[in-house]
Amino acid sequence: MLEVGGVTRMFGQKKAVDNVSFTVDRAAFVGIIGRSGAGKSTFLRMMNRLTDATSGQICVDGRDILALKGAEARAWQSQCAMIFQQFNLVPRMDVASNVLHGILNRRSTLQMMFNLWPRADILKALGILDRLGIAEQAPKRAEALSGGQQQRVAIARALMQDPKIILADEPIASLDPMNAQIVMDTLKRINVEDGRMVIANLHTLDTARRYCDRVIGMRDGRIVFDGTPDQLSTGVAREIYGADASFNEAATSTSIPTDTAADKAYADLMLS
Repeated sequence: MLEVGGVTRMFGQKKAVDNVSFTVDRAAFVGIIGRSGAGKSTFLRMMNRLTDATSGQICVDGRDILALKGAEARAWQSQCAMIFQQFNLVPRMDVASNVLHGILNRRSTLQMMFNLWPRADILKALGILDRLGIAEQAPKRAEALSGGQQQRVAIARALMQDPKIILADEPIASLDPMNAQIVMDTLKRINVEDGRMVIANLHTLDTARRYCDRVIGMRDGRIVFDGTPDQLSTGVAREIYGADASFNEAATSTSIPTDTAADKAYADLMLS
């Protein structure tokens, strides 16, 4: 159970996130959509405790994770894995070691310094890579992989943490459409097969419709839409992106194409 209540983040006099509240009562795939600067990334960073909230609560199974300090906050970060747009891998390190770094905070400094890992951890990492279809890449440097492969390594690193929740901050924004589909298919499979909640920031309506159980639209830090994918009408798109939004803002080159009438209507609106 995730309960978000009145979460606000101020940067000076500007409200990057403004009184955001919603509840998720199951392991759903939740998409957060909106223009750049809508507050999507700031919200995820607060959930992962990379950024402090100015006010409000984020409760997971009844515990306010915004109130956690020190070791408890770090423990929460291991339960709430973060996947970034730019992968955040160690480029010159091999793929398997990058995945194992998902559990660095559970191992000693000595193990980290000398890259010493228990056999069980290594087998688990290789098993996750195999599940994601990239086991053969394990000995290669991360920098030698394609963008789509690197993002799957980042997902494998997140799974190594065995998290309750996976947060994905624009996970396909740097990818071509084919790799974007592979990454989104992977996240959806994890959501369905593992029963893990996935919350993903997305730019594109078609991606949200295809993969999400629920969609939250943000504009200027506030929630302006909260509903199911089939409720993403042209009017809703106008509310989320603004009547003056360009089509490229809402449907970037990394979108996963669909051929729905609603997408065509939205394109006509944005291009008019």
